[in-house]
Amino acid sequence: MTRIYAFANQKGGVGKTTTAINLGACLAARGKKLLLIDIDPQANATSSLGVDKNRLPVSIYEALIDQVPLSQVVIPIDKAGLELVPSSPSLAGATVELVRLPEQAHLLRKALATLDTEYDYILIDAPPSLGILTVNALAATHGVIIPVQCEYLSLEGLGQLVHTINLVRSKLNPRLSIEGLIMTMYDVRTKIAQQVVDEVRKYFPRKAYSTIIPRNVRLSEAPSYGETILSYAPKSSGALAYQALTTELLQRTDQTGGR
Repeated sequence: MTRIYAFANQKGGVGKTTTAINLGACLAARGKKLLLIDIDPQANATSSLGVDKNRLPVSIYEALIDQVPLSQVVIPIDKAGLELVPSSPSLAGATVELVRLPEQAHLLRKALATLDTEYDYILIDAPPSLGILTVNALAATHGVIIPVQCEYLSLEGLGQLVHTINLVRSKLNPRLSIEGLIMTMYDVRTKIAQQVVDEVRKYFPRKAYSTIIPRNVRLSEAPSYGETILSYAPKSSGALAYQALTTELLQRTDQTGGR
């Protein structure tokens, strides 16, 4: 069974794309067939994997708007061991175009149905907003993985995101659940970082991952070279953290049967 997870948080800069890419690379390194879908108009996941977002013949935009089969959009990222459905700047206008289309919230789910290749995991990198593209991601997924930056303001929008997830579950996708919350950019030197961790674990005791992603310069450098942390700095604290997170995710999947 293919497990589909969306990475979502309406607050930008929380490590969402970094987590989607590096968790995907770690899963691929363990023999999992992995597809990463970039549905963010900023196309950060696409650029971070060394793909020129401005020179793509087709992207997720064409899959959603023109119904081009996803199999024709997928490109291999050999150095990361995964496959990518890239995004492009043209997706920025899709928020206007999508509202005119029938079943606008289910376009990504329909696109996924056209794939003729079986993947172990499909990871969707959603935009830092709660708009129609994020709703499409939530409507197409089994579970939501929420990166939470270890700073106070990250907690303020968490309730709104959970509310949106509950609405999508009740209206569009009854199988949707919160797969887990990942604390990111943890700085051991600050008291607020531990306070955020404690708060998240208090309110989401069964959902918060034990693994915490540290603030690590190698993680921020890797995208500029079009690499994942596994190829750029495999012995860094960031790489070790994402390896540990991968182990934890796989253990959870085994326990739940992938839903």
